Amino acid sequence: MRIFASATLVALPFLISACTADDLPEEERGVAPVLTSAEAQDEFTYARPLEARVTHVALDLDLDFEGQRVEGTATLDVEAAEDASEIVLDSDGLIIGGITDGNGNQLDYEIGESDPEKGEPITVQLGELTGPGLQQIVIDYASGPEAEALQWLEPEQTAGGEYPFVFSQGQAILNRTWIPTQDSPGIRQTWEARITAPKPLEVVMSGISRGDPEDVGENRRAFEFVMENSIPPYLIAIAAGNLEFAELGPRSGVWAEPEVLEEAAAELTDTEAMIDAAEEIYGPYRWGRYDMIVLPPAFPYGGMENPVMTFLTPTFIAGDRSNTGLIAHELAHSWSGNLVTYSSWRDGWLNEGVTSYFESRISESVFGEKRANQEYALSYASLVEAIEEQGADNPNTAMRTPEGISPFDTVGEAIYDKGTVFLRTMETIIGRERFDEFMRGWFDRHAFQPATSEMFLAELREYVVQDDEELEEQLMLDGWVYGTGLPENAVAPDPQAFAEVDGAAQDYAADGTLPGTDTWRSWTGAEQQRFLQELPEEMSADELAALNEQLALSETGNNEVLFLWLEAALRNEYRPAVPQAEEFLAAVGRNKFVEPLFKALWETGDWGRPIATRIYNDTRGGYHSYTRNQVDPIVGYEAG
Repeated sequence: MRIFASATLVALPFLISACTADDLPEEERGVAPVLTSAEAQDEFTYARPLEARVTHVALDLDLDFEGQRVEGTATLDVEAAEDASEIVLDSDGLIIGGITDGNGNQLDYEIGESDPEKGEPITVQLGELTGPGLQQIVIDYASGPEAEALQWLEPEQTAGGEYPFVFSQGQAILNRTWIPTQDSPGIRQTWEARITAPKPLEVVMSGISRGDPEDVGENRRAFEFVMENSIPPYLIAIAAGNLEFAELGPRSGVWAEPEVLEEAAAELTDTEAMIDAAEEIYGPYRWGRYDMIVLPPAFPYGGMENPVMTFLTPTFIAGDRSNTGLIAHELAHSWSGNLVTYSSWRDGWLNEGVTSYFESRISESVFGEKRANQEYALSYASLVEAIEEQGADNPNTAMRTPEGISPFDTVGEAIYDKGTVFLRTMETIIGRERFDEFMRGWFDRHAFQPATSEMFLAELREYVVQDDEELEEQLMLDGWVYGTGLPENAVAPDPQAFAEVDGAAQDYAADGTLPGTDTWRSWTGAEQQRFLQELPEEMSADELAALNEQLALSETGNNEVLFLWLEAALRNEYRPAVPQAEEFLAAVGRNKFVEPLFKALWETGDWGRPIATRIYNDTRGGYHSYTRNQVDPIVGYEAG
């Protein structure tokens, strides 16, 4: 279905703009137009935005911890074409009580057949409101009992063990399970919210707080938030629990459970320096505050770049700030992803690849060139390994996901790491100063707007290549974005980045010589991870025991290192590691760790499968739906 048909453009001037955000009056900068290019279509929404689109969402919701649902109203500002008689919204399991216009008049609506991948459409008849301009519809609703975006935690699943907790994870298309709107990254919307929760819980959202909470009786308080910049709807996020706040700098801070707050704040002390470094590279931070929340360990990702409130896993806390590249990554999304957003999920690299490259630049500025070079080397190695596993001709290794392949099933390295290597290669060929000028212009020209791969390549050619045939040939732009495998002009990492570590890994492979305890402790987290990644695939129980004794791997406070140790131990059927693996899998819901460990157990066959089944039966209920959906097919889990 071609949503963006060029024949309709003349009739829809309110959807078209040739200006940049800086050309708009200050009061109009929050609302960005929908892209009108055919390449921007998003097949994972039911919306028809060229007919009628949501421009603003106002939520008035109660958090029901006992029923594990949100309920209340969503008031949508709708901009419709002159001949539009209806608007189509996205839903997945929402329970609709009724829909009215802004004056309380009942509107007819129909809930369509549900698709297992994208839910069901809600088609609302605009009734007497038909005609050009702005209208409102008010939806009375509740989330369903299995709303995949929301994870409700019992007190025992939190650090304090006394109060319940809830958080949302909307990316990619899960927010339609708790918000009735047009759930597509190209349909940017402003939003506001009033949320009530039982005392003494605190509520935070990915918007600016409108002051102190209000006591509304019945042992509940109301919290209000606003987001005046237009955003893709997957970035509307909420969390509520027993939370406290620690200030990190003049425009940054962190929320966490009291039991976690002190160590979280200590780990995040470089945040203001990162913001300053990012601004120096690619221009002003345009979101006001940059706060973070450290969630309970059930959170399925390392981090989620929700505007003004990055959501973080507690597993990044290592005590030595060695894993704070994660913060640089989520901060970088404030430019690539949040400020300029891919218009469809097929252009994932525009968010994640650009962000990963920007992350390395922030790391270089704050932590030094050595750390940045090591991080790039790890990224490059991950990409090479993925291409070897998939095959260089596999369409899954293309940065721009081709038709016929779900963008939700692509290889992550093609989106993150290949994008990083692509931009590092562009920087090297073009020159850093000139490339930075282009990238800063890219963010300025498309601030608060959606974008496509075609737009990025067209602007590289317009502002950088400028009909220089030799440069065009050097850059190999189309081959990078649409081609498979690793282009021949890819810039390899500095061979000295891990020279000492790689030498130690070679020594171990050759004769079993392990690095000394003092040497191991002197290595950075990235260096320790590199060594463990270079271990032989097959190791004996004696070798694993000696490795653990010499390097104290099972005692490490760095979860990235601990995960690599457990993965090596489980794939080699090392039974002494099973109790720690079981404890780890019961305490952590981050899919980056959970999925590979269950996979390592399962692939051993008769040895590991009973162990995996037993552990998963005990831990599955504590995992987010995303993690469950990844692990279920690995272990052959079928709901009873």
